[in-house]
Amino acid sequence: MNDRLLQERVDAVRDAAADWVVRLSRPTVGEADWMDFDAWIEASPVHQQAYDKAIGIWSLVDAAAPQIDAALGPAAQPSVWANPTRRWQMAGGLAAAALAVAVVPWGDLTAKTVVYETAKGERRVVTLSDGTRIDMNAGSHLSVRMGVSARRVTMDDAEAVFDVAKNPRRPFLIDAGDRTVRVVGTQFNVRRRDGVQSVTVRRGVVEVTPSTGASGQTYRLTVGQRLDHVEGAAASVLRTALPDDAMSWRTGRLVYRGEPLSIVVADLNRYSDKPLRLADAQLGRIAFSGVLQTDDGPTAIRALTLLAPVASTETPDGILLRGK
Repeated sequence: MNDRLLQERVDAVRDAAADWVVRLSRPTVGEADWMDFDAWIEASPVHQQAYDKAIGIWSLVDAAAPQIDAALGPAAQPSVWANPTRRWQMAGGLAAAALAVAVVPWGDLTAKTVVYETAKGERRVVTLSDGTRIDMNAGSHLSVRMGVSARRVTMDDAEAVFDVAKNPRRPFLIDAGDRTVRVVGTQFNVRRRDGVQSVTVRRGVVEVTPSTGASGQTYRLTVGQRLDHVEGAAASVLRTALPDDAMSWRTGRLVYRGEPLSIVVADLNRYSDKPLRLADAQLGRIAFSGVLQTDDGPTAIRALTLLAPVASTETPDGILLRGK
């Protein structure tokens, strides 16, 4: 491929990315637009890179709006900023030049990181500055960094439901171990516990990609899909799921459908002052299905012993579960 043809292709992708920024910023954007955008992004990794750079340029232009307004004068302002296409054109040579290299807006470098935590048995709702809502489950730790071109969450040991405010110019990124979850506006549950991750989507589209240096493929999840992943593994498991089950903890219930008993016990331990222990590892592999209440520890344990082939014994350091 000669240099001229290569440059023409680069320019075409760059222009398409700029068009998508404008199209998704219009107040009339609808579901069909989001589906078309999803198909374009999925067609090539180059599209994703070009779009990220276009987002950075758009953010720079927005940040410079007051200075541009002052230079143009009051009479010119409405005609410039009311039309998204015209706003993009105002970037001129800056857009063309900066899209050829990586763009890191100053606002991303200076953005403050805020840490949010919940104690054992505590649930918490956090509303971010853009209107995004995060419902945090008990015993969770995560940090948030609201940059100019991207909103980023880092999940340590945590579970949360994210209801993300749509903003195609500021993608919402969640770093969870060796996977990154990327959205522009949707509702979904993310769980990262003891090196095991799961993402369940209630609304919109969510992309889960390997983090830098990690192996594996990219998955695009839609409503009613769940992706399970063990950190360090190349493969993940995609299956159908009921979003209400994954998010039931917000109402004080834990709903399980064939989950390993080890996960059930780990969940209950984030609510109970008396830690549960399994007598042996084989018990932890038993598949459990049922509904448990989180607000009443003794009741939850009684229900567990009725629904699973285990018996409980109180010990000085907690409660021991043995096979019946």
